[in-house]
Amino acid sequence: MRQSSDNHYERAFESWLREHRVEYVHADEHERIGPGPQSVKNFDALLYLGPQRCVIVEVKGRTFHGASLTGLKGLECWVTRDDVESLATWQQALGPDHEAVFVFAYRLEQPDVDLDGREAFSFGSDRYVFFYVSLGDYRCHMRRRSPKWRTVTLPADAFRRHAHELTHLLQVG
Repeated sequence: MRQSSDNHYERAFESWLREHRVEYVHADEHERIGPGPQSVKNFDALLYLGPQRCVIVEVKGRTFHGASLTGLKGLECWVTRDDVESLATWQQALGPDHEAVFVFAYRLEQPDVDLDGREAFSFGSDRYVFFYVSLGDYRCHMRRRSPKWRTVTLPADAFRRHAHELTHLLQVG
């Protein structure tokens, strides 16, 4: 396990976790466990949210180019099939007291984005908003995005229904 990530989205997420006093372990997502093509991609972080509650997190960083978060329009939420399959493998291997989620970290490109009542998180000179989607919801509604790159995504309406602000993850249990 590494102390911190080189990825600014992941560093912003870790800073958010520290600010909210969430216990976590950062995993080295560049490591794969297992031999050859059957190897499993590591997740990004393991959050400890209670005595019987751990959350396996895969962080996906995106840039939000829009002017408003109203209706959650313009938020990219694609992942690779490998991300989905690996996260599912980890959730099964770690057991029923572990839930798996994708955390989408959106760096706000414009300084005056209408946040629609949401809070932006400042990290360095950038601002971010964080949403999460449970692996189960993602798998249930995902659609193929690119066969060549093996990517999947959620239709906009499914993302709007199943994406929650990250603070909600701390309250659910």
